[in-house]
Amino acid sequence: MIESMTGYGSSSLLSNRFTIEAEIKSINSRFLDISLRLPRSLNDKEIEIRNLIKQNINRGKVTLNIFLKKDGVENGIPSYDEKILLGIAKLLRKIKSDSDLKEEIQLSDILSFQNILFSDSSEYSEEEYELTKSVILDSIKKLKIMRVEEGEQLVIDLQERVSKIEKLVDEIAEIGRESVKTYFDKLKERAKELIENLSDYTDRLNVELALLSEKYDITEETVRLKSHINQFKLTLKSNVEVGKKLNFVVQEMNREANTINNKSVSLEVSNRGLIIKEELEKIREQVQNIE
Repeated sequence: MIESMTGYGSSSLLSNRFTIEAEIKSINSRFLDISLRLPRSLNDKEIEIRNLIKQNINRGKVTLNIFLKKDGVENGIPSYDEKILLGIAKLLRKIKSDSDLKEEIQLSDILSFQNILFSDSSEYSEEEYELTKSVILDSIKKLKIMRVEEGEQLVIDLQERVSKIEKLVDEIAEIGRESVKTYFDKLKERAKELIENLSDYTDRLNVELALLSEKYDITEETVRLKSHINQFKLTLKSNVEVGKKLNFVVQEMNREANTINNKSVSLEVSNRGLIIKEELEKIREQVQNIE
């Protein structure tokens, strides 16, 4: 199944003690490029989370955002008890009064009591991590569903474009044979006008004209281009390294199309060759987004 590299997925879970939200998105990239935005409590799970993505996605620039809220604490940011804070402030004021100190109480003075001021709920049990992992996997699943759906649309578009190119190549092959023969006859007529006694040079002239006509023969190019088209169609039905292979085949198709245009001695062939080039460019752009 062909997948696009563009997609989005999100999932969430709400329990009595904590909330988990996962958001994942991807765009096209030559390789797999993973960017994670994790709460502090999941820092030690980064490698494992990266592996979850690698097991499901082969190519694309992937960004995963995880949001956790546990016991009122968001993404591992500790909370504090307001009563404890007021108690610390009251204690500091009494110490200042009893010691007859002149300095103002600073925030740093209060933070020196942070061990009793802040409650740290950043530690997650293995059971809680398994729930978090299930949310991540669900978001990846939704991302892949979207990538597959878009991939199906890309395949339809590519099939239509390559069929159009195939039809044009058939027409070029037919026109090309006639155009070379016409070109040969025109050269011969022109030679007759330039040489008074053509009979003295007939054999030599025929050889030279045949060589010149062969130079503009596009039979080999059309055969190779049709072969590349068949390879492209087969690759669309494959499941392994599809994007990279399609990109290579399109490059080869473009090479043959360029040669046909350069060798053509027919306006009809050239016009069709230009249309093929335009379609190949559109195909190339689409292929860049296939995994």
